[in-house]
Amino acid sequence: MKNETITAVRGIQVGHATNRRARTGCTVVLCPAGATAGVDVRGFAPGTRETDAIRPGRLVGTAHGVLLTGGSAFGLDAAAGVMRFLEERGAGFATAHAVVPIVPGAVIYDLGVGDSRVRPDKAMGYRACQGATDAPVPTGRIGAGTGATVGKAPGLRAADGGIGSACARLPGGATVGALMVVNSVGNVIDPATGETVAGARDESSGRWVDVAPSLRRGDAPRMSGTNTTIGVIATDAALSSAEVNTVAAMAHDGIARAIRPSHTLYDGDTLFALSTGKRRAGVNAVGIVAAEVVAQAILNAVAGERSKGGEPT
Repeated sequence: MKNETITAVRGIQVGHATNRRARTGCTVVLCPAGATAGVDVRGFAPGTRETDAIRPGRLVGTAHGVLLTGGSAFGLDAAAGVMRFLEERGAGFATAHAVVPIVPGAVIYDLGVGDSRVRPDKAMGYRACQGATDAPVPTGRIGAGTGATVGKAPGLRAADGGIGSACARLPGGATVGALMVVNSVGNVIDPATGETVAGARDESSGRWVDVAPSLRRGDAPRMSGTNTTIGVIATDAALSSAEVNTVAAMAHDGIARAIRPSHTLYDGDTLFALSTGKRRAGVNAVGIVAAEVVAQAILNAVAGERSKGGEPT
């Protein structure tokens, strides 16, 4: 089977750890050999770690893994398990006294969906690493997407979110992939048709309802401050630190195309970018394709909701 997920990018492995009863989990993107890394935060309610270390001009500029996790800020504990796994294998930034794995991460808020007392922790992060492979990535309500929901407006029912992945290949042979966890205030929109495919639903009619009008009226969304869309873009194109950060910024266009509204005060939208290889490709080409695969990965994350139907209003 042809791999159409982020692990089609050479040097990238993905693993999930899932607690279905508590409806939470985490997902790791591993690049043990190290990857030039970047980040762009557009949402105004982010929960992150190690973002400053991978901005242009910093000493390190390289990541050995990225954590995407549920559990809100508590879920960042899972990064300790990722670090332990990588350290045991000698992957990290070499210092005089230890090898220090660099593991940026971001969280979604899923505490209101399952058991809020259960959050991803060090053991769960380690377990996700143990299961990491370069096989096609399982998607849907798994890993960090287990407790994700989309479309949150007062008086309406939110739909299931999830985690999705997609990839594309540039004419010169470089691959660009995305892995997205969708837990947004806004509805998910198919950019090709403009139709809602997941989001807020009217209980009586079962129809999708646009979230934007309530926000324009100044209404706070249901579970305000408890939303976000986070993800990772990876490419085997050789990019500098500044260029990888540019790709992370350009890729946010994909969120804006597929989620409406996005980047609100109530979202913590954060994208990481990784460059693992030596293929030649221009940063503009990689960034443009990154936005496209981000949008497709978002659609793939809610494929289960899309299959249920529902008429957009």
